[in-house]
Amino acid sequence: MNDEPIGTFCLVLHSHLPWLPHHGSWPVGEEWLYQAWAHSYLPLVDLLHRHAEEGRRDVLTLGVTPVLAAQLDDPYCLRAMHDWLGTWHLRAQFAGTRWRTGDPLLSDLAASEFAASSAALSEFESRWRHGFSPVLRPLVDDGVIELLGGPAAHPFQPLLDPRVRAFALRAGLTDTALRIGSRPEGIWAPECGYAPGMETGYAAAGVRRFLVDGPSLHGDTHAARTVGSSDVVCFGRDLEVTYRVWSPKAGYPGDPAYRDFHTFDHPSGLKPSRVTGKGVEPQDKKPYDPALAADAVRRHAEDFVSTVVDRLRALRDRHGKPSLVVSAYDTELFGHWWHEGPAWLDAVLRALPEAGVRVTTLRGALEAGHLGGPVELPASSWGSGKDWRVWDGEQVADLVRDGAAVSDELLSTVDAVDPSTRDGVLDAAVTQAMLALSSDWAFMVTKDSAADYAHGRAAEHGRAFRELAALIRSGDTGGAKVLAGHLRGRDHPFGHLDARDLAKRADDRRCEDSS
Repeated sequence: MNDEPIGTFCLVLHSHLPWLPHHGSWPVGEEWLYQAWAHSYLPLVDLLHRHAEEGRRDVLTLGVTPVLAAQLDDPYCLRAMHDWLGTWHLRAQFAGTRWRTGDPLLSDLAASEFAASSAALSEFESRWRHGFSPVLRPLVDDGVIELLGGPAAHPFQPLLDPRVRAFALRAGLTDTALRIGSRPEGIWAPECGYAPGMETGYAAAGVRRFLVDGPSLHGDTHAARTVGSSDVVCFGRDLEVTYRVWSPKAGYPGDPAYRDFHTFDHPSGLKPSRVTGKGVEPQDKKPYDPALAADAVRRHAEDFVSTVVDRLRALRDRHGKPSLVVSAYDTELFGHWWHEGPAWLDAVLRALPEAGVRVTTLRGALEAGHLGGPVELPASSWGSGKDWRVWDGEQVADLVRDGAAVSDELLSTVDAVDPSTRDGVLDAAVTQAMLALSSDWAFMVTKDSAADYAHGRAAEHGRAFRELAALIRSGDTGGAKVLAGHLRGRDHPFGHLDARDLAKRADDRRCEDSS
């Protein structure tokens, strides 16, 4: 390996699920959380601890949204997750009995699932017993990862009233600081959504760096860039590299050897098949073969490393100096959607340094000098079309309209309340409004992924907010407290959330204090 790296590679993972406890189980609801927890979050933490024990630092940049962190720390979710892992263990045991006299590959799969569920139970009962924050904090403190935060309930920020947008970001950053002990300097903006001028709000909140998609920089992602006249820095996803994995048409997870996500053995709930081929019906898919999958992992890790090296060499030739490649993905891709994803991640993170590539975090990339000049960013996102159509298109016009109405009523309700003392009822109302404004609902509708569930969730939280707001305005203190108590028992992700921070008078007081 040469002393001078070919260039720098940053892996950025975005961990997020909407608030799911007490809102259904299957096919959408809590089951989604527990599957991702078991198959993505546990393996990722295990990977990071193994790298840490080997003395590795700045391994990757990990975004954890406040609303996901709240679920991974929630006592109800921790108990339910433990039950889910136990059920997985029993399902694997049942499958072993059911497949004992069948295809040897199925029998081996049942044994593998039994071992995996047993290991997950042991890991959960030891390392995770008090939630995610105690697991995550040492990885941050020891410099194994850089942690990214975000707004409280993952709203699509460009569509928010500026006051609501600023409040959601402050609340989210505060939440992360309370859980981890330090306030993140970077964020993964929900959906990489950006509107011109948002960097001003980032600077005011203490955010120093954020992610955009590559087309926002016209594909010139070889260095981070300051945004407008601010000191806030944006990093762009290098799609030429990222799409080696991400592309739904040609990405690695679609390889015939990998485990098929969509094909179930319904009696056991396990996934016994490999992808086999495009267009192959579930009943015609071949049994999963771990040896074939392991070969595919090696092949795809080698291909990805080669792609990164070639890209960095081309960028170095073009710009006359070592450059930067940022690949960014949803964490849930690795393990939950793509069973072999964690093994692939481990192989890539080990092979890149051996190939002469510096692997580091976004912070580390800046320390290595990968900072270009200022840029004016367009309105953008990482969704279809790289614009706002997923969250502001015709299919979701009703959600956009309802969201704007919730924001307006939220501000008028908060501004009408005496800000001298904290009001738990008002805090509950703001929480419901934040949950109603989650970007997930529009995404699920536009992509026709559990659209009815998404519509129902947005309407449910919006309705709960309006009922509380009406009781507050009418002076029905007793009724408001009863309803707020009921809602807190179901939806209480952010115990620190203080509605007074949203009030216009709170902004006025801050100005007076600074004068």
